[in-house]
Amino acid sequence: MTAIQSQELQTLQQADPFALPPPCVLLVDDEQSILSALKRTFRPQGYRLLTATSAEAGLDILASADVDLVISDMRMPGMNGAQFLAQVKQQWPATMRILLTGYSEIGSTISAINDGGIHHYLSKPWEDRELLMVVTHALEEQQLRKQKMALERKVREQNLQLADFNRQLERQVQARTEELRQTVLFLENAQEEEQKAFLSMLHVFSDISELRAGLANGQSARVARWCEQLALRMGMNAHHAKEMMMAGMLHGIGKLDLSDDLVKKPIEKMSSDELQRFLWHPVKGQMLLTPIPTLAETGEIIRHQHERYDGRGVPESLSGDAIPLGSRILAVVRDFEGLCNGGITSHNVSPEKALSMLRTHAGHRYDPVVVNTFIAMMEEQRMALEQQTRLLSPAELRVGMKLAEDLRTRSGVLLLNKEHILDEAILARLRRFEQIDEMPLKARIVLH
Repeated sequence: MTAIQSQELQTLQQADPFALPPPCVLLVDDEQSILSALKRTFRPQGYRLLTATSAEAGLDILASADVDLVISDMRMPGMNGAQFLAQVKQQWPATMRILLTGYSEIGSTISAINDGGIHHYLSKPWEDRELLMVVTHALEEQQLRKQKMALERKVREQNLQLADFNRQLERQVQARTEELRQTVLFLENAQEEEQKAFLSMLHVFSDISELRAGLANGQSARVARWCEQLALRMGMNAHHAKEMMMAGMLHGIGKLDLSDDLVKKPIEKMSSDELQRFLWHPVKGQMLLTPIPTLAETGEIIRHQHERYDGRGVPESLSGDAIPLGSRILAVVRDFEGLCNGGITSHNVSPEKALSMLRTHAGHRYDPVVVNTFIAMMEEQRMALEQQTRLLSPAELRVGMKLAEDLRTRSGVLLLNKEHILDEAILARLRRFEQIDEMPLKARIVLH
């Protein structure tokens, strides 16, 4: 370390709140000339220098002074350097230790390394430059250690102050948290009301399109529910599953642009020209939703619902995985509902028959993976429904029972909605209807 570097160190120490006093170096040698030479070498560095002419005197100094570094000669009368540094290590382990040794003292040097844990050793005669470099590195390590300890003490003090501050702050935070909690509850309630209003609007659009097409009440709601459930089964996240629910709710909104005759005609009865006009209604549906930014993804799903897995669909003749997954899901669910409750064939088919027809067209009209997943889902729901419900005739029904599913005639006419609670008047009408219609009527009831 040069004189200029020493001045810079002192300047930094004055500015640094964790600065330490100048390093203290203890020089131990029985020859006064060696001590003088060492002092001349180190004096320009700004160190605090202490000297001792024996190991015993050095131990006395160490007992009363805060020494950072000891430089000891090996060969001294009485206790030699190796023994001395071993004592230093035992009593003042944080003090750095350097040994000056002659070439003939290799055995003692090894002992000093092993027992005294010396930082470095130098051979006599030494090179001043090498000695300064070794001492500088040792003191830098020592200074860093002391600064670390000072910093840790400071941190502990600050932690105590912070703990007190935190206790005060916690009381303020608790009061503020309660205010924020009330605000969040208000915002959540407002957001929930907004979402309810938005979904109510979708239901209105859906009901209008169903009334326009003359379809059984609740078709779009069922398509929406199954689309959401199937989307989750297919690995979609909750957000995209919600998009699927909205697409199912609004999948037929483009039919509002079709004529009364066409929109109410079963698909199997349509001419080629009528079918082409009908199959393009999803494009109109997407256009109707364009002004609503939050329905952009929903509109894209609706647009491609009449694409075919084999590429022979509309509007873009997409095939396979090029068709959006949401559109592939919607196509399967939409046609299952259409087969069961009107819109595709002249006569409604049973759910079992509808699933069989979907399986027949898998790989051509529909994505086979979607079809298989949907069939598995519907089978699980059917089994769960049978375990939790019971199929009863009107004569077996009782007041207070709740419908587990929509009650329809054999021809598909809706009599009562799902979850309707039966009363005496309803039971009387159902029994009269069964007598007049002369067709057995069965209602699926929720088991309590």
